[in-house]
Amino acid sequence: MITNPNISQFIGVALKTEYDLPRIVEKGLPTDNLQLLREAGLTFTEVSEIIISPRTLKHRKSRGEALSHEETDRVVRMARVIGQAETVFGNREKALLWLRTPDDRLDDQADRTPLSMLRTESGGRLVEEMLWQIAEGIYT
Repeated sequence: MITNPNISQFIGVALKTEYDLPRIVEKGLPTDNLQLLREAGLTFTEVSEIIISPRTLKHRKSRGEALSHEETDRVVRMARVIGQAETVFGNREKALLWLRTPDDRLDDQADRTPLSMLRTESGGRLVEEMLWQIAEGIYT
């Protein structure tokens, strides 16, 4: 069973079992699949700051290469968190608003947003934990 079926709409690959995702990450997603995140409401800047630099993306596209497994892992992390945020907040607009809003719980930096934390797996897990706490009413 897939734990977050929403993820498929953001990565462009239908997942049948939980074993599909590791294989997809190891293989790497096509660079064109990044457009799905843009269509979901993320900006070019957000995608480039978290997943892949514009220069690297341009080189990958010109050579017909897929995203690396690290870049694909960041796509999957972003998709997982956006899907979870949509579930918690009820729609994508509210989810993206929360992800883009600075939160002082994130290292006491005024400009640190949950979305910016998705650069790393540990940051992504922290954001997932925050979403879980919101869903459970622990804090808002």
